[in-house]
Amino acid sequence: MSNLDLRPAPTSCGGEATGGPVRDLLTGHHVPLGESTVVRRLLPNLGRRMVGAWCFVDHYGPDDIADRPGMQVPPHPHMGLQTVSWLHSGEVLHRDSLGSLQTVRPYELGLMTSGRAISHSEESPRPHARYLHGAQLWVALPDAHRHTAPSFEHHPDLPVVTAAGLRATVILGTLDTATSPGTTHTPLVGADLALTEGASHALPLLPDFEYAVLAMTGRIDVDGVPVEPGSMLYLGCGRRELPLHAHTDGAVLLLGGLPFEERIVMWWNFIGRTTEDIARARADWTTGSRFGEVHGYAGTRLPAPELPATPLKPRGRER
Repeated sequence: MSNLDLRPAPTSCGGEATGGPVRDLLTGHHVPLGESTVVRRLLPNLGRRMVGAWCFVDHYGPDDIADRPGMQVPPHPHMGLQTVSWLHSGEVLHRDSLGSLQTVRPYELGLMTSGRAISHSEESPRPHARYLHGAQLWVALPDAHRHTAPSFEHHPDLPVVTAAGLRATVILGTLDTATSPGTTHTPLVGADLALTEGASHALPLLPDFEYAVLAMTGRIDVDGVPVEPGSMLYLGCGRRELPLHAHTDGAVLLLGGLPFEERIVMWWNFIGRTTEDIARARADWTTGSRFGEVHGYAGTRLPAPELPATPLKPRGRER
């Protein structure tokens, strides 16, 4: 997944300290992704830039792509982060500079750890399903792991927690007693919560984590707040449970983690700690070194945008 903005602004990640529960409803801004996909970008957002180590959240669809190419994201680089592909409908074909070639389908985890450097492309297969609907997310790597070797994981079978009218698929981390097989480097959780009409639950949470809920489908109240599909409710810290009520069949993504205390710079598709980190990564992508080559994509790779004239200032949160 990529930030295709040709003039990306530096993102000061970390945000405000969050001392207790809140209910901040975030709406996304529309960003084109490839040839025919438009996403709603929820993170980074004005006033809210991270939820735990989750630092980038796009929601797209449901889009009817029967007569369109669907997702077409050319080869591009990543550094210092993990990407998470999560689908409710459709398929995404992943290629990367490690030689990975994998079709990710609904409710399967596609997890790429960029570490020091990787490049990849994403596209709707040909032929492809009529509808495309999902979320694409990034997780910031802590300093101790940001230079790790790149890797790609595909987990088609994920643990599920069930209760009356609730089916929770654990994407990353641990929810209740279920733990995802996906590799994590900070304490966090990601889970897909599917509820049937009329279901009400108080989901157990960890008070040290901060949380947000991204609405995918249906009409679901989160802690009494109606959250429309494509919007996200930031919930803060200090919660031991989260009330959910479904007015219709629907689903939300729960994202959470310990507040990320490191100061980072996020620019284009890179996460670093200094202006020099970012400038070096951009130069390496431009000269064709370090990030490798993606084979098999029918098109040219993405050029790097120009760096801003002013230094990129790292910021962070303090609890």
